[in-house]
Order: sequence, then C-alpha cells, then structure tokens
Amino acid sequence: MTSIVTTRRGKPIDAWRWIGRIFLVMMLFYTAVPMAWMLLTSIKSGFAAMQLPPQWLPNEPTLASYKKLLDPNNSVGQDFLRFFWNSLFVSTMTTALAVIVAVPAAYAFSRFDFPGRKFLFFAVLLRNMFPAVIFLVPLFILMRLLGLVNTHGSLILTYLTFGLPLAIWLLKGFYDNIPYQLEQAARIDGATRFQAFVLIVMPLSAPGIVATAIYSFIGAWNEYIFAYTFLNKNEQLTLPVGIQRFFSENTTDFPGLMAASFMMSLPVVVLFLLLQRYFVRALTEGAVKH
Repeated sequence: MTSIVTTRRGKPIDAWRWIGRIFLVMMLFYTAVPMAWMLLTSIKSGFAAMQLPPQWLPNEPTLASYKKLLDPNNSVGQDFLRFFWNSLFVSTMTTALAVIVAVPAAYAFSRFDFPGRKFLFFAVLLRNMFPAVIFLVPLFILMRLLGLVNTHGSLILTYLTFGLPLAIWLLKGFYDNIPYQLEQAARIDGATRFQAFVLIVMPLSAPGIVATAIYSFIGAWNEYIFAYTFLNKNEQLTLPVGIQRFFSENTTDFPGLMAASFMMSLPVVVLFLLLQRYFVRALTEGAVKH
C-alpha cells in the first residue's frame, strides 16, 4: 500500500514519492560533483590545484590547460587530438557494426521459430555472466595470431563481442512488443518480408536502435583495459589510455589531467542528454511485455 501523509491543509502527500525525489537528488549530487570538481580543477593553475586545504573556487581562473590541449602546434595538443579522433573512430565503428549485427539478429530471435532458438539466445547472453577481464589473455593471444595487435581493429572486434549480447537482448524485447499483425497487413498489401521490416518494423523500433547505439558507443568510448593491453604505439592510443600521459614520475599536471578528463566525459554526457528519451523508452518498452 502507498504511504499517505496529510498536511495541515488536508492535502495528501505521497511519502514514497518524496522519498524517491530525495533519492534522485542525492544521486544527482553524487554524479554531478565529480564533473564540477573536474571543471573547477581544470581552470586552476598548477600551484592552486596542489594546495591543501583545497581551493574550492579558483581565485584566478585560467583556460591555459584547454588551450594547450586544443593547440595542434605543441606536442600535448597533437597527442590529445590524435587520441580523441582515435577514440571517436573506434567508438563510431563499434556502434555502427553493433547496430548492423544486432538488428537482424534480434529480429530473427523475435520473429522466427527455428530449432535451438532459445538455447542459442541464452548462449549469446552467457558471456555476460563472466567478467570481461578473464578474457583478456585469450583475446590478446587471438589478436596476436590474427596480426591485429596495435591496430584499432582489435578493439573494434573486442568491443563488438562484449557489446552485442546486451544489444541483441534490448532489441529482441523491443521487437516482441511490436504487433506482428502490422507486418502481416503489409504482406497482404504486397510487401515482401524485407520491405515490411524496413518500412514498418524499423521506424517503430527506432528508440530501441538508438538505445543500442548509445550503449555501444559509451562502452567503447570509456573502455580502458583492452585498449591498454592491445595498443602500445602512441599514434594508435585512445583517450582512456592516452590521458595517463599526464602522470609522470616526479609530478602530475592535475589541471591538464582534469581538463582532458572533462573533455573526454563531455561527448558522452551530451550524447546521452540529447537521446535520453529514446534510451528510457527503449528500456521500458523492451523490458515489459504487453
């Protein structure tokens, strides 16, 4: 039963709703504070960033770290821009391939009845039962045999392997909720199965496809362990590995590190904010069967 509290004016208040709101505010604070601290530290000088007790608001804010990162005429800027484009290329290719593979696979699991369908579907999800790190050594050996070490292809194949199970699961749940009668009506009107899929099912499943793309992109953009293992050439590094260059044996450029970390986080945050309604809709519609 829902807990109801009555105010002095006699208006009922849903206590659980207020508890939920307080919890959401706490979670927002928990996630927003690190971003705010990164931004504030990135506009400090190196001396101000090392002060104890910490200087919460910079007395003399500066954009020197950002100018240094975005200047292609110095080595730091060249490396950062190269790492950024490497991450963008790997994440974009992983996302495109994940959508291309997951869409027909999920549709087949949802619409076709073939021997071993359930077993194969749960076999696809079986990989998610194990932590990704236990596959590190076998995958490195495989990539070395294929000659893909120190190439972006090794990361794309690895991220695709780990991202496809959830992508297929999300899309299958979404296709299950699209009435099959819509496709039958299109078939009666003369459309082929492929035409019915492209013209009827694909537009209706757009939120699920967008959610799959967001999940694949974020997973590939933020991954560190495999990128650190498979790549050791400076011109091939991605951002999660590249920003460790701000650490040195004797000192650390904290403003530069925070500026690079903030700029690395920014594309993912903007992407999610722009497409969050599709992501939430896909999760709710794909998880509930009508």
